[in-house]
Amino acid sequence: MSPPPPRPSPSRRRRGGGFTLLEVLVALTILAVAIVAFIQLSSQGLRLLHLADDYQQAVVVADRVARATDLVEEGTEGDDLYLLLDGVLGVEVGGEPVAEMGPGTMLGERASLEGGVRTATLRALTPCRVAVVPPELVAEREMAALAAERQREA
Repeated sequence: MSPPPPRPSPSRRRRGGGFTLLEVLVALTILAVAIVAFIQLSSQGLRLLHLADDYQQAVVVADRVARATDLVEEGTEGDDLYLLLDGVLGVEVGGEPVAEMGPGTMLGERASLEGGVRTATLRALTPCRVAVVPPELVAEREMAALAAERQREA
């Protein structure tokens, strides 16, 4: 008597049989996860690209203000914020000097909070370097806190 023919191992595929349903489902699941990850990375990259462009505008648009030049005039429209990098700016309200601001000072928050009308004149007392900061880059609560701090100082 001859021995029985060997049984095919379960791991071997049937000849010409293709993939099992389980193998197809696993492959589709892996593909779906990869597509979702790619879409999330792409959308996050676009958001970061937009933010980087805004920050670049804020940093690159640094103006030099000569002595005795007005940066902004009281009563004019505008909502940009200014970061004083170098120099001293005088603050005048109603034509009267009320303060002097030095490097590191953020200015223009009140106009941004109060409808876009400048509440003071900013005049360069020394040659200055100023960075223009779009207001959408600064949280409104931060601007409000800065304005409140300035009210207490006055």
